[in-house]
Amino acid sequence: MPAIPASHFVLGDRQVSRMGYGAMQLAGPGVFGPPKDPAQARQVLQDAIALGVNHIDTSDFYGPYVTNQLIHDSLHPYPEALCIVTKIGARRDDKGAWLPAFSRAELIQAVEDNRRRLGLDVLEVVNLRSMLGIHGPAEGSLEAPLSVLAELRQQGLIRHIGLSNVTATQIAEAQKMVPIVCVQNQYNLAHRGDDALIDLLAAQGIAYVPFFPLGGFSPLQSEALNTVAAQLQATPMQVALAWLLQRSANILLIPGTSSPLHLRENLQAAQLQIPADALAVLEEIGQ
Repeated sequence: MPAIPASHFVLGDRQVSRMGYGAMQLAGPGVFGPPKDPAQARQVLQDAIALGVNHIDTSDFYGPYVTNQLIHDSLHPYPEALCIVTKIGARRDDKGAWLPAFSRAELIQAVEDNRRRLGLDVLEVVNLRSMLGIHGPAEGSLEAPLSVLAELRQQGLIRHIGLSNVTATQIAEAQKMVPIVCVQNQYNLAHRGDDALIDLLAAQGIAYVPFFPLGGFSPLQSEALNTVAAQLQATPMQVALAWLLQRSANILLIPGTSSPLHLRENLQAAQLQIPADALAVLEEIGQ
């Protein structure tokens, strides 16, 4: 029977819990505008810290500005162990559309905006979100925006750089310019295009942070998943998260929620052990 995986992994120069929290869902519908219940949003953040989360994923373009402001208002001054990871490379228009923001001026402004709203002198990890493909990775050079981030890192405004929505080729090219500490792509039980990439990064000791670990705006739907969950007396979403933790030791999870109850359910998935026979059933979902 597979052992419960290690509970921590290195992100930059931090040891973080492999079960973190993604703040995207704290914004309004479509990740746009304020939350329906700001007090509950603040409660979720405070509960996450109280329950041992020390890795929070956010971005100034969530809302925009909403999640960073909530994080600051709820948690600042931050616990020493907390690693806040942010993301740049996109912006929102007044209707909530996601647009590229890759120019030198836009990237510098994004770093400054994230620092200011989060109340941080230095951003621990900044992910460059490729917008060459909106709905998935697309090949193309990231040299120009990465050179800007490398300069900001040299200036001491950023400690570490990660990549999001990228291909293996883009990661390899980026590594020739600057150390890459994490990759954040879409990956879950049913969306398994990065299987080989995860193994490659694991061999290099680089964290892989799947976004939409529970399927995104449309939750994972699978009869096999439901059956395994019933057998393990867990929710389907807990099983999906536990599967990711057992998939590879370099996977860091950032499931998002605006519900204190769902937050606890998600975090409990870290204690769930999926036996080999159930893993075999789950493996068939992504084939």
